[in-house]
Amino acid sequence: MTGAQDFERVLDGSDKNVASFEHQAVPFVKRAQHFLHSTPAAVPLIVLVLAIIIFGIAIGGRFFSSYTLTLILQQIAIVGILGAAQTLVILTAGIDLSIGVIMVISAVIMGNCAITYGIPTPIAVLAGMLVGGLCGLLNGFLVAYMKLPPFIVTLGTWNIVMATNFIYSANETIRDTDVDAQAPLLHFFALSFKLGSAVLTLGVIAMVLLVLVLWYILNHTAWGRHVYAVGDDPEAAKLSGIQTKKVLLTVYTVSGVIAAFAAWVSIGRNGSISPSSAVTDYNLQAITATVIGGISLFGGRGSILGTLFGAMIVGVVSMGLNMLGADPQWKVLLTGVLIIAAVAIDQWIRKVSV
Repeated sequence: MTGAQDFERVLDGSDKNVASFEHQAVPFVKRAQHFLHSTPAAVPLIVLVLAIIIFGIAIGGRFFSSYTLTLILQQIAIVGILGAAQTLVILTAGIDLSIGVIMVISAVIMGNCAITYGIPTPIAVLAGMLVGGLCGLLNGFLVAYMKLPPFIVTLGTWNIVMATNFIYSANETIRDTDVDAQAPLLHFFALSFKLGSAVLTLGVIAMVLLVLVLWYILNHTAWGRHVYAVGDDPEAAKLSGIQTKKVLLTVYTVSGVIAAFAAWVSIGRNGSISPSSAVTDYNLQAITATVIGGISLFGGRGSILGTLFGAMIVGVVSMGLNMLGADPQWKVLLTGVLIIAAVAIDQWIRKVSV
């Protein structure tokens, strides 16, 4: 007892100052880096606003007219939907080069089922969706279970699906008038309505709603969190109990279904159904919108809202340059600059110290 009291007397004479840390001001650049890391859609939104302001100043009031702004939305509807599908794949650190031709063959299936075979249009649409889902399922199986690189797998299926598209259709275009006469439901997303002085098509509404639904799923469901986890670190995700193979399989399958949905929207946008549109660079356009939208090509980071902003950036630049009468190659040049800048910013943001 005496020992304990002597010990307490020793403590009474000890230093009672508590350790403290100096609070240093965080540099603005560091704070910006942290903000952009936590809000991945901020960069493309800022770029979009700046692009609108710059072209608005250069062109004048015509650029800010409701007709021009809604026309931009109509032009990016297909790319925006394909970009949403591509986003799911890239978030898992993969890539889908076949997404554009999946859309085209799905449209061809819908058109032939409804017009050539006389199948009721709703069933024809479901048939096209099924084909898109099966193409995505094949990609997912080869990537998840056969352990093949996504780039090689989708490059191969791109060739297979495109050749199948031409062989099946004999490269025959289904005319706009035939679609209107026999399967008007295929033109459903071409229907438009007025919102004030703006004219919007159902295709634009479908794009926005799809992005919002996927944003909710990715941010507020277990499956969405698993998608990010698999893209960030597949081994850690597997050790934590996530079934990484099933996640990859569902991601590629859903991507294929969304591409088929884009096919339905594209029929409304284009009117006719042309198998030769498979040679259009829909794949590159979707990847461009995704990358400019801040989705990391290394997987596990980004917001699907950024993809929508990325598609809008491309649309604004294209429309702005057209209204200025600029050489079309300037669009290609600026798109390349935006892609490189987006990847560079992504690398800088990833270096943030948490």
